[in-house]
Amino acid sequence: MHLLISSVAAPRTPGTRARVALALPLALALALPATAQDTQPPATEEEGSTLMQRGAELFWEGLRQEMAPAIDDLRALADEFGPSLQGFLSEMGPALADIAAQVEDWSVYERPEILPNGDIIIRRKPDTAPESEPETAPNAPPPEGTTDI
Repeated sequence: MHLLISSVAAPRTPGTRARVALALPLALALALPATAQDTQPPATEEEGSTLMQRGAELFWEGLRQEMAPAIDDLRALADEFGPSLQGFLSEMGPALADIAAQVEDWSVYERPEILPNGDIIIRRKPDTAPESEPETAPNAPPPEGTTDI
């Protein structure tokens, strides 16, 4: 039994590729019971393993052929945006690393906002307050009734 998946009639779009990627395991799952009903078992265990190897090779080769256009598109995109992205990271990388080191929890901030003058502002969410300062100074004597351990 052979399984042929062709996308000749359908245009290649990201949605089509996703549907093919989802349909492939389903088609294989439906084909397995039909292949399990073969009347002749393999003559030897070695022959069975070679058939399994060949089936796996055919499966991966078909998958590679289906994914080749998407991989080529990704390579073209990387070639197009690669140099400008490298320039951006070399210029802005240290500043972004400084910001990341200063901010411990990004979940307490709103999304960045670009102001009309071009400034970028990141506001703290209203329901989160900065950690409160200790009420006593570090060198002040402890309140009465407390014991240092």
